[in-house]
Amino acid sequence: MSIRHYLQFKDFSADEYGYLLGRAAFIKAKFKAVEKYQPFADPDRTLAMIFEKASTRTRVSFEAGMYQMGGSVVHLTTGDSQLGRAEPIEDSARVISRMVDIVMIRTFGQDKIEKFAQYSRVPVINGLTNEFHPCQILADLFTLVEYRPAASGNPLDAIKGKVVAWVGDGNNMANTWLQAAELLGFTVHVSTPSGYEVDAQLAGISNPACYKVFSDPKEACQGADLVTTDVWTSMGYEAENEVRRAAFKQWCVDEAMMAVAKPDALFMHCLPAHRGEEVTAEVIDGPQSVVWDEAENRMHVQKALMEYLLLGKLA
Repeated sequence: MSIRHYLQFKDFSADEYGYLLGRAAFIKAKFKAVEKYQPFADPDRTLAMIFEKASTRTRVSFEAGMYQMGGSVVHLTTGDSQLGRAEPIEDSARVISRMVDIVMIRTFGQDKIEKFAQYSRVPVINGLTNEFHPCQILADLFTLVEYRPAASGNPLDAIKGKVVAWVGDGNNMANTWLQAAELLGFTVHVSTPSGYEVDAQLAGISNPACYKVFSDPKEACQGADLVTTDVWTSMGYEAENEVRRAAFKQWCVDEAMMAVAKPDALFMHCLPAHRGEEVTAEVIDGPQSVVWDEAENRMHVQKALMEYLLLGKLA
């Protein structure tokens, strides 16, 4: 099988996402039943995890997932490797990819991961960049399918036609939601403060009909199937924290916003969360919140993703 990378959401087709969501459900069911499933045990497969940005969920989900699948893990940071020094990215890619079977990178600019993938001999996964966060959106969609399955049993039918309200920063999460909407046939209602809008060109979408922009976040939540947000100050933008807190003050997801969404609307957050800033405690800890299942599902979808990149379609 030719090498495939997963650097942004649009790297895969809708049919491939239907397959991945089905595999994630299969793999999660094995995990919950405490049944061993180790397709990476013989021969042993090794994942290299490269972190330029600190992580909790990304590290634990990939590392635990790879071990549970029977593989091994090598953990690298810029502080304990040549990545943080003068070695060119292409040289690091050439060397690391000769020693492992798959690579996950969590870094700043998308250009870095694109260059690494260009010179890699093995699949490369985007664990997060400033521009995109595809693994998180894959987990979010899987969580939506779990909670609101389609009568047909097709996970893509559970997603198509839905309305997702994005409240907050036009960041990597927003960009990835737009890519998913264009590909899978749903709509994103975007509401951001002035100066923090999404950029369709940066997001890499060609169909502006996949999203609608609202100046009022409450209007964006009107009739939504899912309301979601992120921290106001993403990693790497800490110097802007006070300015952003002032600009985003009206974009805190609260009970009033959830009340205008559909009665069975879900709330999601990629975490970590700051209660009282981008979301109230009443919402994130309330009955419509599915953030803990959402967080766990990072592991299950990533296991399915690694399986697909290494072994291809199995069913």
